[in-house]
Amino acid sequence: MATSTTGSTLLQPLSNAVRLPIDQVNFVVCQLFALLAAVWFRTYLHSSKTSSFIRHVVATLLGLYLALFCFGWYALHFVVQSGISYYIMIIIGVENMHKYCFVFALGYLTMCQITRVYIFDYGQYSADFSGPMMIITQKITSLAYEIHDGMFRKEEELTPSQRCLAVRRMPSLLEYLSYNCNFMGILAGPLCSYKDYITFIEGRSYQLTQSEANGKEDVKYEQRDPSPNIAVTQKLLICGLSLLFHMTVTKTLPVEYNIDDNFRATVSLPMRIIYLYVSLMAARPKYYFAWTLADAINNAAGFGFRGYDKNGASRWDLISNLRIQHIEFSTSFKMFLDNWNIQTALWLKRVCYERASFSPTIQTFVLSAIWHGVYPGYYLTFLTGVLMTLAARAIRNNIRHYFVDSPIVKLCYDVITWIATQVAISYTVVPFVLLSVKPSFLFYSYWYFCLHIACILVLLILPLKRTQKGSIEHESIKPSWPKKLEENILEQNSYSTTNNSFSQKREITCRYPSLKQ
Repeated sequence: MATSTTGSTLLQPLSNAVRLPIDQVNFVVCQLFALLAAVWFRTYLHSSKTSSFIRHVVATLLGLYLALFCFGWYALHFVVQSGISYYIMIIIGVENMHKYCFVFALGYLTMCQITRVYIFDYGQYSADFSGPMMIITQKITSLAYEIHDGMFRKEEELTPSQRCLAVRRMPSLLEYLSYNCNFMGILAGPLCSYKDYITFIEGRSYQLTQSEANGKEDVKYEQRDPSPNIAVTQKLLICGLSLLFHMTVTKTLPVEYNIDDNFRATVSLPMRIIYLYVSLMAARPKYYFAWTLADAINNAAGFGFRGYDKNGASRWDLISNLRIQHIEFSTSFKMFLDNWNIQTALWLKRVCYERASFSPTIQTFVLSAIWHGVYPGYYLTFLTGVLMTLAARAIRNNIRHYFVDSPIVKLCYDVITWIATQVAISYTVVPFVLLSVKPSFLFYSYWYFCLHIACILVLLILPLKRTQKGSIEHESIKPSWPKKLEENILEQNSYSTTNNSFSQKREITCRYPSLKQ
């Protein structure tokens, strides 16, 4: 299906040559330009060579230029949304501005999504202007809550992560626009905290405190502006492989084939299950490509340095948005969510889950659906996700402890749960890809709504484990993969400020022991 664009048509010949929509070509070329600009930014506009003001101005102007190139006059929405939100912050005051900013930013995003979907190009998976607005909405709401936490709420009322992220002065308009519209994240994000971004722009060094494995001694490593070249190279290699897979394999495994009448009539049930899993797995590399490239761009500019591990090796995963190995080998619904779209899940946790007064899981999934867009398939996916999450948690809490004593038994348990998780994830996200109500219900009817029914039966039969506050208790995931892989998983997870399952039990270490923002 042909797509139209309001952005530049300068690359139309290239679009015709590669047989891709012009807006997608514009997106990829602009991201590659942003990668080169990031190298230039780090080399010639390093914080040691120029002022923060210049870095803010250049980052903002470059970001707005890329937005204008990709989306034409629609890029004005980015400035309008940011400008009105900033005005709300100034006039409302710190006591209630987070509520007004949240309602306005999400409402403005929803209005734009409705206009795009139901007036212009329903069902087209093109690079549209609402994509960057989704990231800007996250930044607007995150910063509003962080300012509210830092300038209004009492210190003892804050959770450890809120205390670390709290912003204690109002940003200037330039800082605000730079945070929302900088060239490193304007097109594909990912979300980052305001404190992380300002620390990067101003070049302030900090110490990352990490506990030794025995928990008795702290080792402090001073940041010395390590080179991101190795991390960027590795991520670009992943981008190349993901793009190659998407351009070759993905097109041969359409998700729509799962609802084809001939396919359903002629293929056995085991093969239908295998194709369901393979077709949805093949749909993921485009996300791997976009998110990993966005991460590489930020790293190339010098942003994304988390600190040093216990061996003194630099880590560049501060704003990484996914962990591919953990996604593909997830042994639970929770573990998949922990490693998929990480920054968005952190946003959902910080602005919704840990602040919700009732049914935090349901509220979080509803907010996630609204934020993603107005296609009915999104809501079907996230409503199904609520059932899957609650049922998976009930099963884990009630039966997992029977399989952890013997390594062999636990390995068999993990293999079975890996298969179950991958099928459940695939079953859940089909409507997310199909978008519309009719094909989504057709798919579920072909499967007789079997997993929906199974989840409901599980919730009716198995008791749910609850905390003192009455909310569902979360437990960490520790699959019995080979020891080296398991250590890598735990090592990477130990640096997360929070996790994507919205767990409140994880120990949180503030990255800013001396930062007074």
